[in-house]
Amino acid sequence: MKPELYFIFLLLTLMQFLQHIQAFIVNVDAHNEECFFEKIETGTKFSITFEVIDGGFLDIDIKIIGPDHGIIHESEKESSSRLAFVAATAGIYTVCFDNQKSSMTPKLVMFSIDVDESPHRAPGAPGEDEVGHTKLEDMIRELSGTLTSVKHEQEYMHVRDKIHRTINESTNSRVVLWSTFEALVLVLMTIGQVYYLKRFFEVKRVV
Repeated sequence: MKPELYFIFLLLTLMQFLQHIQAFIVNVDAHNEECFFEKIETGTKFSITFEVIDGGFLDIDIKIIGPDHGIIHESEKESSSRLAFVAATAGIYTVCFDNQKSSMTPKLVMFSIDVDESPHRAPGAPGEDEVGHTKLEDMIRELSGTLTSVKHEQEYMHVRDKIHRTINESTNSRVVLWSTFEALVLVLMTIGQVYYLKRFFEVKRVV
């Protein structure tokens, strides 16, 4: 295959891959745990990106378990993070979001699990005499991973913008209500003082 056609093919593959990239949103109830599973081959890079977008103090516990039921990563009260690993063994990897320490508040978590292609060469892949094509393919994979991270970051920024807009609108509403209440109290106090002074001078006049 000509280098130009090979490059175009890789670019089209990259674009097709990016079209299927998406983040998920899960609601984790209080005293509950939500787990997700991903089958990963040995030596494959994978990453978990997540952010708590609603609920309580916007934090949650996360645990990542390997195929041998060993804990790869465990942390508490995380608001957002990006965790990257290399699969030591092939099998099912488990990602759990734990909200069991919350007394009554559910948490809304936005997350994605990104798995790179297996490092083993697929049938028909370039041989030793086509090292240049292999390097180009590796660069495309690296670019794909970078674009995936950028896309996820844009999604998280969009979610953050919505959250901050909601908080600002709620704060503005409370400020308006409080200002209205203060103005009403001030008017009532003014009317009360005027009435009191008027009654005071009327009593003086009678005496």
